Amino acid sequence: MKPRFALLALPLALALTPANAGAADRTPEARLAEHLKGYEPSGPPTRCIPLRNIRSSQIFDRTAIVYDMGGGLRYLNRPSSGESSLRRGDVMVTDTRSPDLCSIDIVRMYDSASRMQTGFVGLGEFIPYRKAKAPK
Repeated sequence: MKPRFALLALPLALALTPANAGAADRTPEARLAEHLKGYEPSGPPTRCIPLRNIRSSQIFDRTAIVYDMGGGLRYLNRPSSGESSLRRGDVMVTDTRSPDLCSIDIVRMYDSASRMQTGFVGLGEFIPYRKAKAPK
């Protein structure tokens, strides 16, 4: 019985080694930098972005939200308050009164498993990033 247990435990032990930990070991700032790799700031920050153009969003724990607008455009938002509520895997719910998502909007955070509210975030300005052009 002991040899079988050892054979079953080996894959688990290998999965938990630091070499296989991957992205989970990186800081949120490092993951954010990796996500924006190949993009460069492309203008002044803006207060609002059109909701209809948001294709996806990604949370970087206690740091920022990146909104992907498609067409090589992303907006980085570093919240003005509540950034400690940002957790990867949580669900963002925004109640807006306009067709835009603005820096005055509040985003409520919910745990995806329990569906309980875990906090809220006050959005900051949106910094545009465009896909960098290939050097000639």
